[in-house]
Amino acid sequence: MPAARKTAKHHISMYLWITVGAFLAAFAIEVFLLPNSLIDGGIVGIALIFSRLFGEEYLPYLLVILNLPFVYLAFRHIRRSFVIYMSVAVVLFAGFLIVTSHFPHFIGDPIEVIVVGGAILGVGVGLIIRHGGCTDGTEILAILINRKKGFTVGQVVLFINIFIFGAYGWIFDYWHFALQSMILYIVAFKMIDLVIQGIDELKSVLIISSKPQEMAQVIMDELGLGLTVMHGKGGFSGDSREILYIIIERLDLAELKEIVLREDPTAFMAIENLHEVVYGKQAHLPYKKKYRPPFHHV
Repeated sequence: MPAARKTAKHHISMYLWITVGAFLAAFAIEVFLLPNSLIDGGIVGIALIFSRLFGEEYLPYLLVILNLPFVYLAFRHIRRSFVIYMSVAVVLFAGFLIVTSHFPHFIGDPIEVIVVGGAILGVGVGLIIRHGGCTDGTEILAILINRKKGFTVGQVVLFINIFIFGAYGWIFDYWHFALQSMILYIVAFKMIDLVIQGIDELKSVLIISSKPQEMAQVIMDELGLGLTVMHGKGGFSGDSREILYIIIERLDLAELKEIVLREDPTAFMAIENLHEVVYGKQAHLPYKKKYRPPFHHV
């Protein structure tokens, strides 16, 4: 029973955040994009182009109709739970487009429109994606092309959007709006990344040192960081060695490097960006401040 309540609570939270995201995305389009003749990328961009040709009142219906084939593709080739979240997100998005069409329009400097409108749009779409939904069928198409042809999802989406923005400039013979729309799309894309990945930037660090035990102790004592000790083997020498693995916040990285090179000037460090760290309630986070666990051996 507790598990069932937890699952219900989880789904309610997901749908709530998708609703908030759909409202923000619709608000950005109706208040900032449409009045200033700007478009978004993907299916939303195609729907906006058609709405300018046939009437803005058709935008919500065009959005639903154009996404239907991609909902079917997701049902066939991805997973049914995603189809449910996507369907809910698209319907909510379309509904909020009708509601926000009565809001006052923002007409201002293009920079204000691009930055503010793009930021709100990016936050809205980011919330939808972060909680399992989707409003743009081109991403589904990109996933399927990635599986079949090997092109990355980003490459496919970029190609589609260049075509959409180019078509927009060609159809209306006014390239300023097309270029401004592309800049707005970049702003929205960066905001989507921030919402999905979070503001805090995490790094994973591998440290190879001639004195790993002493190094590990100093790092835990001075930075309050947990870490994992992994057993490795030199490729040329064949010598066994211990490798330290740490997850750390970006702001602590400079101090970590200073400590490592101070303790062992010959140490080797490999640093990578982390998009997300997932953990259970009982898990100990290696990057958690003030946490000093015993060594974890892998």
